Amino acid sequence: QVQLVESGGGLVQAGSSLRLSCAASGRTFSSYVMGWFRQAPGKERKFVACRWSDGSTSYADSVKGRFTMSRDNANNTVYLQMNSLKPEDTAMYYCAAARTFSSLRAGVAEYWGQGTQVTVSS
Repeated sequence: QVQLVESGGGLVQAGSSLRLSCAASGRTFSSYVMGWFRQAPGKERKFVACRWSDGSTSYADSVKGRFTMSRDNANNTVYLQMNSLKPEDTAMYYCAAARTFSSLRAGVAEYWGQGTQVTVSS
């Protein structure tokens, strides 16, 4: 059974940092584009970041310079380091895996995690 399991969310104050993890199991994801999305209450899910296996990354403008995505192919895990958090970063964060960037960027992924909640208080 293929699974993506996120962890690391929580309640923090503005300006704080969190690191989210996404552990993949059931198959090797080294050839997949891995990404993070977030969805705030009442809003649509939005792209946050993605990382190719060669280390290339792409970020939403709203998180550039504050968030960093990394991946550990050996352990089938991806991370999202979130610094200088703002109240507007409050959302459920989802990990996703897709064969291509275009698919992932369009929100079409083969695998999704169940999400981890991030709440940033002002």
